[in-house]
Amino acid sequence: MIITELIQTIVTTVSDTAGSVPDVLASSHKPKQPTGINTEGVVKFLLSRIAPIFLAVLGLIFIGRAGKGEVSKVVTSSAIAIVGLAFIGGALALIFLGSYLVDLFFT
Repeated sequence: MIITELIQTIVTTVSDTAGSVPDVLASSHKPKQPTGINTEGVVKFLLSRIAPIFLAVLGLIFIGRAGKGEVSKVVTSSAIAIVGLAFIGGALALIFLGSYLVDLFFT
């Protein structure tokens, strides 16, 4: 008789708990709405992680070439790298200038 009451209590408890678990999970889990791409995070990641590695590799290449006596090639490569960085900076400036002009004309 004690075993029967114990089994009934366990079955009742399990069925009550199992019945309420999906309700609890459904009410607490609301899917997030997509908000778009975090472009600021992508740019920050590229500037903080990728750019220093890229510049370090370029520096090692330049040092290696200068050690071999190819100073003119190092100077040429350095100038090309600086011009490339200037173009990238100019492109970023145009992006911000373009967004400013769009906001100015259409708002």
